[in-house]
Amino acid sequence: MKKRVIEFNNYSFKYHSQAAPTLHDINITIFEGEKVLIVGPSGSGKSTIGHCINGLVPFSYKGEATGSLKIMGKDAHSLDIFSRSKIVGTVLQDPDGQFIGLTVGEDIAFSLENDSTEQGIMKNLVEETVKTVEMDEYLSSSIHHLSGGQKQRVSLAGVMVDKVEIILFDEPLANLDPATGQYAIELIDRIHKETNTTVVIIEHRLEDVLHRHVDRIIVVDDGRIVADMCPDKLLSSVILESSHIREPLYVRAAKYAGCDVIEEMKPSQLHSFSIESCKDKLLDWFEKANEAVPKEIKLPILQLKDISFRYAPGHETIKGISLSVEKGEMVSIVGKNGAGKSTLSKIICGFEKPRSGSILFKEQDITGDTIKERSFRIGMVMQNPNHMISKHLVFDEVALGLIIRGVPENEAKKQVEKVLKICGLYPFRNWPISALSFGQKKRVTIASILVLEPEVMILDEPTAGQDLRHYTEMMDFLAELNRQGMTILLITHDMHLMLEYTTRAIVMNKGRIIADDPPSMILTDSEITRQANLKETSLLVLAKRVGIKEPKEFVEHFIAYDREVRRQWQ
Repeated sequence: MKKRVIEFNNYSFKYHSQAAPTLHDINITIFEGEKVLIVGPSGSGKSTIGHCINGLVPFSYKGEATGSLKIMGKDAHSLDIFSRSKIVGTVLQDPDGQFIGLTVGEDIAFSLENDSTEQGIMKNLVEETVKTVEMDEYLSSSIHHLSGGQKQRVSLAGVMVDKVEIILFDEPLANLDPATGQYAIELIDRIHKETNTTVVIIEHRLEDVLHRHVDRIIVVDDGRIVADMCPDKLLSSVILESSHIREPLYVRAAKYAGCDVIEEMKPSQLHSFSIESCKDKLLDWFEKANEAVPKEIKLPILQLKDISFRYAPGHETIKGISLSVEKGEMVSIVGKNGAGKSTLSKIICGFEKPRSGSILFKEQDITGDTIKERSFRIGMVMQNPNHMISKHLVFDEVALGLIIRGVPENEAKKQVEKVLKICGLYPFRNWPISALSFGQKKRVTIASILVLEPEVMILDEPTAGQDLRHYTEMMDFLAELNRQGMTILLITHDMHLMLEYTTRAIVMNKGRIIADDPPSMILTDSEITRQANLKETSLLVLAKRVGIKEPKEFVEHFIAYDREVRRQWQ
């Protein structure tokens, strides 16, 4: 019989800052060597469960707990934070938040140095671990020069070097491009199989995690466990939809077509999903698709002409980019980590000055304008919210831009409250920002720009860390702003966002634009997806398996249908 490594028994927890408990009578048992996925909407309590496992509750986040929690058979309350860290290693969604060393080797060796490990043994352990995560060529590299995927591998090595028995991943895919995210799931799976370490993954991107097998999926909603079952059984139920968690797109498409998805069809992975019984229904559903409405041509609002930029001599980060964005467009900018997407956005906002080329706004040259002058026209929401936040309380952070511009207090209060409600942050308006999750902090920074009502808004990974409900609320709000005339550029790794909300995708690779086409065309071009580290949508694979001759049109039909369904349940 397998050993129980994590046991929650009638466990409840209430943060000191809250009136009601976050967790209610939780009962979970995780066995040695299992790989378990925990999903749930934002605020459901899934992150709190993770914090209870790794000791952040109660050592960093204070509160009242009832019931019992055992880690490796020991009462969790008897384990201090140091003892807990030797059992449970945590890989955060924002790896920058857990780095100590300046180089890869230094960071991985940090915990061993704290334990006064003999130098020869320490060197061998670091070299062994860095090979496991395939970072041995970067041992002396600076942490801050690594890509998002590489940083995550270093974080993983930093906890593996301690030979922990449980590895907890807190949204490991949040900041990774699709192909790198797929690699991360493959790496986690390989390490799990080779070491038999117990793995717990907390993640919104369910379909991406299911790229590799998981033993169980635990669904948390409103602080309670609503499901704890194998993936095939869960996907054949209505539980995910009821909890507003995005199902794999191919499963959702089959259900929209009227197929009865049952456990025996093995829907948890696309390659194993048996669709023979519902091919006819999928074909019939597709044939009811409406023809696309021709696109209206509008005047350009933003133009880049032959823009080049480099951080250091001899290495061009942006190489002769030219593009034109029409007023009222919503455009996605996609590509692998390090392709130059975020740098391009900084150039547009004036944070970086191009080495050559010009930038036009409504046909006026703004290349020489200051950051402040551009901020009245163009708003920017950065990928990492910690790089934008400067105030202690949520309300004050969102109001800051209006106060600086001299907006009267009463008017500013009304505008801030309106945007906080739209962004799902009104209940937290008087909270300290430090008490928020990464996803909630992201919404604070989006709100702080939305309240200024710029004509063009650039958002770097706006949906990272957002569950389906908040994703839909946020993106539908941005879509409404877009319908009212705001021009929006979305830098994203979320292929569903790109397909659903944008009519055009600009694909970058190595500082150049390699494609500028409708998203459905991009994701059906195998060469472009390969170059840009994108991932072929499962809808395309499903369409091909069904025998649909126009897979691009099938993808577009699903997106339009799905958007309408979700608007109805909102």
